[in-house]
Amino acid sequence: MRFQHICVLGLGYIGLPTASTFATHGLRVTGVDVNPAVLNSLQNGETHIYEPGLRTLVQAAVKSGNLAVSPQPVEADAYIIAVPTPFKEGKKADLSFVIAAAEAIVPVLRRGALVVLESTSPPRTTEDVVRPILERSGLKAGQDFYLAYSPERVLPGQILRELIENTRVIGGIDSASAEAGRDLYGVFVRGEIILTDATTAEMVKLMENTYRDVNIAIANEFARLAERFGINVWEAIALANRHPRVRILNPGPGVGGHCISVDPWFLVEAAPDLATLIRTAREVNDSQPRFVVERVRQAAGSLEGLRVAALGLAYKADVDDLRESPAIEVCHLLSRAGAQVRAYEPFKPDAVIEGVETVPTLGEILDEADVLLLLVGHTVLRNLDPVEVAQLTAARIVVDCVNGWEPERWRFNGFHYYRLGDRKEVG
Repeated sequence: MRFQHICVLGLGYIGLPTASTFATHGLRVTGVDVNPAVLNSLQNGETHIYEPGLRTLVQAAVKSGNLAVSPQPVEADAYIIAVPTPFKEGKKADLSFVIAAAEAIVPVLRRGALVVLESTSPPRTTEDVVRPILERSGLKAGQDFYLAYSPERVLPGQILRELIENTRVIGGIDSASAEAGRDLYGVFVRGEIILTDATTAEMVKLMENTYRDVNIAIANEFARLAERFGINVWEAIALANRHPRVRILNPGPGVGGHCISVDPWFLVEAAPDLATLIRTAREVNDSQPRFVVERVRQAAGSLEGLRVAALGLAYKADVDDLRESPAIEVCHLLSRAGAQVRAYEPFKPDAVIEGVETVPTLGEILDEADVLLLLVGHTVLRNLDPVEVAQLTAARIVVDCVNGWEPERWRFNGFHYYRLGDRKEVG
């Protein structure tokens, strides 16, 4: 099956790179987004999100004439739904964006077209939610149009490379739909393309992120146990990982982002009687910010009136994505406990976050701080020189939540250094 024109609905962290990659590989692409600010920035050749190389790719796609943007979908050979699927109250999947996107396709859906859902979704969303909506067009899935699910499986910071090189799983509602999906993604994917059914493909994505969430949970629990037993969890993990069949991950302030912190709840929602380990892992990781706050309390003696400089707000290192960030939750908890919190996010210095005071420069946040709290292992923050920092702030307490700083260097320069999961050496 050959494609000339596709619509990508949702121009966020996945939709925009996907649309731009198709466009630079010769397809005519209409990128669809309901946010006028997003459309305006793209029309001017600018990007509203940070990802290495993305701005150059978008500009190349626009300059080629193959990428246009629109507030609604148009007739096309294929449609890719790449909208968010957050959770709502009660940790239930919010499919409102997926539903709205599918409904927007109905008026322009034509015979022989392909619709692909990429948004991470609970099992059977493609079959039980998207399919009935699309069939309101009068066309039948599997007979008149093709329908498939293909999860994105990329790492923020390496999205452009991994879109092309990673294995792509495509699940169709029937074999013809899966094969149509293979033909579409074969335009640029150089990794292996594996075909299956739609529900299996949905499950694969949830399993991948749940596996990682469970493994992070055990690392975070090890950090708590290490503090209880008076040892250094980072040393213990390094030693345990010398075993040829052990690979323990690193602990931290929690788990964030739109995938790992969200997707496991879709399985808990779908089968609460079976997903007991998955629920427990989510509860461990969701509670980790409270563990961080207690570590700050122990280091400083009291939180009331304590001036905390929170370094990093993104959910992981070297990205600008703040969605579900545990660093933000730590800031909220500290504020509620009486601390005066100011935060600096180098990848989004102008971020506006409800309940969190942000500052645009490192120098500004270091001024008038009592405690420096490293929440995200951004390279620029890990590379801070304690000699220079000591000249910029009166703070002499540092709490490192990501093992980002060399303890002895900070101690040598007059700081009381505390590290999450480390009670072997303190002060």
